[in-house]
Amino acid sequence: MLAPDQAIAWALAVPAVGAALIAVAGRAPNLRETITLVTAVALLGCVLTLLPVVSGGARPALTLFTLLPGLQISFKVEPLGMLFALIASGLWIVNSLYSIGYMRGNNEANQTRFYVCFALALAATMGIAFAGNLFTLFVFYELLTLITYPLVTHHGTDAARTGGRVYLGILMGTSIVFLLPALVFVWHVAGTTDFAAGGILAGKLGPAALAGLLALCMFGIGKAALMPFHRWLPAAMVAPTPVSALLHAVAVVKAGVFSVVKVIVYVFGVDTLAQAGIGGIGAGWLVWVAGFTIVAASVVALSADNLKRRLAYSTVSQLSYVVMAAAVLAPLSLVGAVLHIAAHAVGKITLFFAAGAIYTAAHKTEVSQLDGIGRRMPWTMGAFAIAALSMIGLPPAVGFVSKWYMLSGAMAAQHWPAVAVIVVSTLLNAGYFLPIVYRAFFVAPPKHGHGNDHSHGEAPLPMVLALCATAAATVLLFFLPDVPLALARQTIGL
Repeated sequence: MLAPDQAIAWALAVPAVGAALIAVAGRAPNLRETITLVTAVALLGCVLTLLPVVSGGARPALTLFTLLPGLQISFKVEPLGMLFALIASGLWIVNSLYSIGYMRGNNEANQTRFYVCFALALAATMGIAFAGNLFTLFVFYELLTLITYPLVTHHGTDAARTGGRVYLGILMGTSIVFLLPALVFVWHVAGTTDFAAGGILAGKLGPAALAGLLALCMFGIGKAALMPFHRWLPAAMVAPTPVSALLHAVAVVKAGVFSVVKVIVYVFGVDTLAQAGIGGIGAGWLVWVAGFTIVAASVVALSADNLKRRLAYSTVSQLSYVVMAAAVLAPLSLVGAVLHIAAHAVGKITLFFAAGAIYTAAHKTEVSQLDGIGRRMPWTMGAFAIAALSMIGLPPAVGFVSKWYMLSGAMAAQHWPAVAVIVVSTLLNAGYFLPIVYRAFFVAPPKHGHGNDHSHGEAPLPMVLALCATAAATVLLFFLPDVPLALARQTIGL
């Protein structure tokens, strides 16, 4: 059994070592993919050794070096980071399995580079999850952006390069223009950037200064896709579907909303922001910005015929559920925000897996092309239907649990605009997901001809196994939410 500090070190090192081994084995596809799967399983094993320690109240830490007084590259595992690490490491296994079927089924080029960058992205994700201070979080946040750029531009086409420029420009631009000055200001005001229960800014800034600093942080965390800094996310849809799953479920957007919650809870402090909102600005403005993002992105998703574009704008909307629930500052809404990170992860990865399976088996990319496809691909579309229920917030899917907590928290705080946003957006979610399910199972497929191919069945077996596994997790977490719920409650001290 690894000691806690050793487990932290290995969780950071295993994906990096795996990336090197994958590069060496590039000429032997079977060996390369075996190394990928073994590395993913090994990473989950390292993370799982930390779960009982953190659940028991300990906060294992590891410091690598000090750059300046108050600026260290250090790691500390608390409940929120523990949950994020579990999500990322667990889903990497199924994403790796799915990637094997997708990359081979579509004869993708540069597969070794793909697997190497994927492993390095998970190493950066572990750095974000276990970051002990805002400086360490910033460093690994930037690394994740740079590492995933080759994945976004994987196809090498003009569209891929254009999408990559938007991706890199917005994410690097927001972090350098907004988040970096916020980091320096926090360091200047507090003398440290260490994450601490209750925050580190209590009594150090007035309400207006707190609101301004919060704005720098929230818009600087571009991966959370708050409008107007959201365009990188649909632009990145030019990437292969396993990359889209990485962006939307495993690492990138989860790093965004994870960072939002972590900054609110461990840098600002919930009580400090709540007091700033009494006679001041506080975090109230953030509820409105996130609420607008939720509704506006849902409206765009309603009219999107391209399936991945619809899913992309759904992600923009769903991410802001987390931001809005955190900004309400009620205990139950904060629990809901943390839970929704997990709920969205397993649900959205299933939806993107299904989209990739449809493309691989049927070569269809538009919602209008999906009439009757559930009869040919029942496992794929059945999994899609389950994940859609989770995104809408209906039982028996885990999205119902997280939305219930968010709605309960908003009602307890009597924050009626947030309640209205959750209700309206739930109806909009149903409006852009249920027609897909209806088309797939209840509309007759078009007649032969005009490019319609009825000879296909399900996608390659690894892809189907992966999407069925994540769909099952979506239901399982509805009935057994104990681990994420306990970590969510520990995050806010309940």
